[in-house]
Amino acid sequence: MPPRGHLATTPPFAVEQALQKLGQNLRTARVRRNISLVEMASRLGVDRHVLADAERGKPTTGIGVYAGMLWAMDLLAQLDSVAAPMNDEIGLALARDEERERAYPSRAMSNDF
Repeated sequence: MPPRGHLATTPPFAVEQALQKLGQNLRTARVRRNISLVEMASRLGVDRHVLADAERGKPTTGIGVYAGMLWAMDLLAQLDSVAAPMNDEIGLALARDEERERAYPSRAMSNDF
């Protein structure tokens, strides 16, 4: 097993809080639907301990587990706002500043055969 990284052992506070909130929301949704951890684990093909870790917001839990839980409760549309293209103004500005000319000039294609 590879050594755990810094993010897994001591994530930034904002990341830790976001994962805990997501886990709490997933647990609330599961309980409201009267689905047990064992039943949810069976649906997703994972161990119930993995789901319990996700509901606690454990940073080493895979994103697929979170997405699977959302899918199993018909909440996957909730990811639309997260998975949508980001308005990354800083990244776009940096990319514009560092754009370079083409290494080779583009050649126009001819329709002459």
